[in-house]
Amino acid sequence: MTRLMHRSLLTKPPVAVVARGVEIFDADGRAYIDASGGAAVSCLGHGHPAVLEALHKQLDRIAYAHTGFFTTEAAERLGERLIHDAPDGLEHVYLVSGGSEAVEAALKMARQYFVEIGQPQRRHVVARRQSYHGNTLGALAAGGNEWRREQFRPLLIETHHIDPCYAYRFQQEGESDEGYAARAAGALEEKLLELGPETVMAFVAETVVGATAGAVPPVADYFRRIREICDRYGVLLILDEVMCGMGRTGTLHACEQENISPDLMTIAKGLGGGFQPIGAVLVSGVIYDAIRQGTGFFQHGHTYMGHPMAAAAGLAVQEAIHQEGLLENVRNMGALLEQRLRARFGNHHHVGDIRGRGLFYGIELVAERATKKPFVREKKVNSVIKREAMARGLMVYPMGGTIDGANGDHVLLAPPFIVSEGDIEQIVVRLGDALEAALGS
Repeated sequence: MTRLMHRSLLTKPPVAVVARGVEIFDADGRAYIDASGGAAVSCLGHGHPAVLEALHKQLDRIAYAHTGFFTTEAAERLGERLIHDAPDGLEHVYLVSGGSEAVEAALKMARQYFVEIGQPQRRHVVARRQSYHGNTLGALAAGGNEWRREQFRPLLIETHHIDPCYAYRFQQEGESDEGYAARAAGALEEKLLELGPETVMAFVAETVVGATAGAVPPVADYFRRIREICDRYGVLLILDEVMCGMGRTGTLHACEQENISPDLMTIAKGLGGGFQPIGAVLVSGVIYDAIRQGTGFFQHGHTYMGHPMAAAAGLAVQEAIHQEGLLENVRNMGALLEQRLRARFGNHHHVGDIRGRGLFYGIELVAERATKKPFVREKKVNSVIKREAMARGLMVYPMGGTIDGANGDHVLLAPPFIVSEGDIEQIVVRLGDALEAALGS
C-alpha cells in the first residue's frame, strides 16, 4: 500500500535508494544502467562530486530568496554562463523550475512582446504534430502529442499544427533530402498564409524531436528554411531544446548544428542534470528590449523561479561539462552507440529505423520492416520492452503512438555524458536481449 499517487495507479515502481555514475540501485540491491538518463535528464550520471559540493556550499549560504525581493549570486552567475554559451542574439535568461514552465513562459513572452510593440492581433501559435512541449495547459496545447492532449482538449487554447520533419515516415520514395526539407518547411508557410501571417505570433518546434517520436533529427536545411519563413512574416521562432539541448546531441545547443538562432529557446533537463529541478528561457535582445522599454516587466512568475539551490546545481553541471570535456565524449560515445546499434539491430526484422545525434538515439519498431507497418496497439510493445529491459537491469525510454499519437512504437536512448565504451556495449547487449524477449529475434 502506498499513499503516493504514482504515474500508474495499478503498479508500484521499485524503490530507488542510491545511485552512482551510470547506475541506480533499488531497495533489493539490484543495479540498473540508466541508459535514458531518466527522461534525458541525468547528463552527468548520478552523484557527481563537484555538483554535490556546490549544493552543500549553496545550502550553507542561502537556500531560498523570493525573486520579488532579491536576486542571488548563484542565479546571476548561471545567467552569465548560459548567455556566454548561447546562440547569437540570445542575451537574457528567465529561470524557471522545469521544461513545461519554460515553454509556458516562452509562449506568454511571445504574446506580450507583440502587445508591447503594438501588434496585439498576433495570437496564433503554430507547432508540429508528434512533438511534445510539456504538460501544463498552454504547453500541452502547443504540443502535438495526441495521446496526452486527447482528454484535455476542451481545456486547451486553440493552436495549429503541421507535419513534422520525419524522414522515415514522410519522405517520399526518390525524394532528395533537400527536396523533402523544402516540402516539410513549406508546410509552415502554407499554414501562415491560411491563418493570415499577421495573426501568428510564434512557431514552436523541437530541434530534434524527443520522447513523442523518438530522437527524430531534421533533414538537410529544414531549419534554415524555417528561420527564413519566420523572418519573412515576422513570426517568432521558439525552439524547444528541453530534451535535446544542453549537450545531448553533441553540441551544447542542438540548433548549432542547424546554423540558426531562435528568438526564444527553452532548456531544462540537462541544464541541472537532475540534481535540482530547473529550466530556463533564453531570450533575444529584441524581445527583452521591447518589454523593458514598454511596460518594464514580464507579466508572469513562479514562486521558485531563480531558486538559489537550483541555480547552483545548474551552474555546477554546466561547468563540469566544460571542464571535463564531456561534449567530446558525447560525440565519441554517440558515434560508438550508433555503430553498435546498427551492428546489432540494422538487419533486425522488427527494427524499422535507427536515428539520432550524439547520445540521443531512437529505434523505431515495426511489425513488418518492408512495409513499415507498426505493431497493433493492443500488443503494447513499448510497455513490454520496458518491462523486459528493467528485468535485465536496463533503463530505457520506450513510447507508443510514434506515428500519429495512436500507432507505432519506439525506444529512446539518452545515456549520461560520462558513459564509457564498456557501458555502451552493455546497453546494446541488454537492449538486444530485451527486444528478443519481447518481440523474438
